[in-house]
Amino acid sequence: MKKILILVLSIFIFSCSSDNTINNCNFLLNVSVNATINLNLPQFSQLINIGNPVRLEGQGNGGIIIIRTGSQTLRAWDGADPSRQFSSCSILSIVGVNAVSGCGEDIEYNLITGQSIGENQQPCTLLPYRVESIGNNQFLITN
Repeated sequence: MKKILILVLSIFIFSCSSDNTINNCNFLLNVSVNATINLNLPQFSQLINIGNPVRLEGQGNGGIIIIRTGSQTLRAWDGADPSRQFSSCSILSIVGVNAVSGCGEDIEYNLITGQSIGENQQPCTLLPYRVESIGNNQFLITN
């Protein structure tokens, strides 16, 4: 009985195919993020309307891109391309509700879902940050 069990387990273990794709989604550093935004301030006033993104510099790897996705919901993403080593061209540009890498590879991400979109899709998603309402149109963004 033990021989049969060992034979079955051996066949199972050795018959599994390996995935040779390397997931290079570890380019962004795990930097501490702790920012409070106030939607009553002019630099964040666009966030009053759904679908309008805003960049907050000086936080995260490449700043933070914030977008309102619902009446009470904000999403926050790191503003650097997670599919590339960090450099000046890996800072994402905001184009509508998408973020585009400036490295000439047409890498684009949706700011609502964080997923890579377009013809040059990547396995990496945008690095999300937690957003918590703290009242009076103020939100705390942390990781």
